[in-house]
Amino acid sequence: MKENETKECGSSCKKIKGITCDVKSCEYNDGENECMAGHISVGPTDASCSDDTVCVTFRPRIEG
Repeated sequence: MKENETKECGSSCKKIKGITCDVKSCEYNDGENECMAGHISVGPTDASCSDDTVCVTFRPRIEG
């Protein structure tokens, strides 16, 4: 995934069926725990358990 690919998606993105998000500070959280990023990237590749993983798509919500 390219760095700016997700950022350009903005409000035109669709919910990702089956992906929930509890991170209220992420700009892609729709307020109902659903991800609106259109697609996500999870890493790193050397993770050995869920605690080692990170949603690389996360972007902080800018209040304004």
